[in-house]
Amino acid sequence: MTRVVLLGSSPGPNPPADRPLLTGLPGSPTVTGRLHGQLAALDPRPVTIVRADRAAFHQDYPGTLVTTADLADDLRAFADAIEDTTESLLILPADSLIHDELIYQITKSKRGALALVAKEPREFREGEGDLNGDGGEGDDERIPIDEAEPEISDRFFEELPVRARVGKSRVISVGSAYHAVTRPNAVLLGPLHLHHKHAPTLAEAARDLAGMAHLLGREDDLIQLLVLCLVRRGVSVGIRGRRDLFYRRVASQEAADDAVAAMAEFDEDRAKLNNAVKGADGFFTTYFVSTYSRFIARWAARRGLTPNQVTLISIFLGVAAAGCFATGTRTGAVAGAILIYFAFVFDCVDGQVARYARKFGVLGAWLDATFDRFKEYVVFAGLAVGAALSGQDDVWTLALVALSVQSVRHLLDFSYGAASRRRPPSLLPTLELGVSADTELREKLAERKLARQTGVRGLLKMWTKAGRVRAVHWARKMIVFPIGERFAAIAITAAFFEPRITFMTLVIWGSIAAAYTLTGRLVRSLA
Repeated sequence: MTRVVLLGSSPGPNPPADRPLLTGLPGSPTVTGRLHGQLAALDPRPVTIVRADRAAFHQDYPGTLVTTADLADDLRAFADAIEDTTESLLILPADSLIHDELIYQITKSKRGALALVAKEPREFREGEGDLNGDGGEGDDERIPIDEAEPEISDRFFEELPVRARVGKSRVISVGSAYHAVTRPNAVLLGPLHLHHKHAPTLAEAARDLAGMAHLLGREDDLIQLLVLCLVRRGVSVGIRGRRDLFYRRVASQEAADDAVAAMAEFDEDRAKLNNAVKGADGFFTTYFVSTYSRFIARWAARRGLTPNQVTLISIFLGVAAAGCFATGTRTGAVAGAILIYFAFVFDCVDGQVARYARKFGVLGAWLDATFDRFKEYVVFAGLAVGAALSGQDDVWTLALVALSVQSVRHLLDFSYGAASRRRPPSLLPTLELGVSADTELREKLAERKLARQTGVRGLLKMWTKAGRVRAVHWARKMIVFPIGERFAAIAITAAFFEPRITFMTLVIWGSIAAAYTLTGRLVRSLA
């Protein structure tokens, strides 16, 4: 479950509406009512924090309504609402118009903290450069970063104050009417997702900031202030944009009407379908399977097929491929190659159906992981039997070596994954809320960045940067011999050559992949 906190009194540049904002959408008469309906599956009784003069607009909705008098009250009420939670948190303004799919993507993030941001267009601001330590965009800069002074920006973007500095993957610094930021370049749109382990830290910081409320301005947004608290306490707040989905905050009926019209121009189902495809797949899967498998997944989901049923289809095709290979004939080899390819296609489809239809389960995850290995190994057996029937010698030895290589690789994968989850996170520098300028924070980040550019960490940083080159990126994907490449290698070599070549390919490529992976993990373990 997720605890939802709605901010019905978030300060901002616009005055609150004097009546409920209508959407004009069937079944969703008001903006707030629509949002409650979207969040019911996450938390049927959310906490809503709202100023007393706005409470009447929220009292008919389920959940806990907390009325406040001012910004200090908002911060203290928020701290009370979250400090004892044992569930992840979703915090967002009550005047949000948002796609269901965007809510899903934000809440399923593996980041400990994630904020939805929008970068200020470059033409809106002066030339920029990389904030030391943030891994930023690397824009051309007119003034060196060391000479730039922290500022309290008076610029607005999407009617929100531009008082956040974001890098490539996280929020670097956040400001307010009191807190100055070096080269702010973004706004915090609204949704904030937080792992429950950070809730006590945020609650404590929110109470501390409440004591400084007299220093803050009317335009300071509550979400912005909460992210300020997290960043100043050393919590890494990841960022994401809206991409091909819609989010907007509305403060008037005219703004709500415009937002509803703009939202209708987005194809949410297409975005949902694209999100069903893993973003980190290998070369073969990306270009020879996922280009069309997503449409099979949507077709299957709309006809009520479950992910487990699709997994059974994949298993059947894998066993059928092994049977064809076991005939020892060229016709059987070609048929087996075609079947093993489609067995892999449906192996991808089952996960895509699960993500598209939101049908997840322990049984499905176990079936998928277990029978991926089963299909692979039964095909090994089929190839070896076919080779024996066709009079080839010593193929069983090669088959056993190939099986052993893959088994060792899977063992390394699972054991490293378990070990890395126990590794403590890298700590970020902190800065007291009472300090106005973020200069000290920037200097600490610069020192941290410099320290991470030496020794083993420096080598890993260089290797990561090399991955930005497209050819290197795909070479690194392929060298680890993922399941898509393995099934492709089996299909191609079995169709055109004898099984001995197939097993030699699996052994040689698998051994190179094992050595590469083991080296990388040893280096990362020492970093």
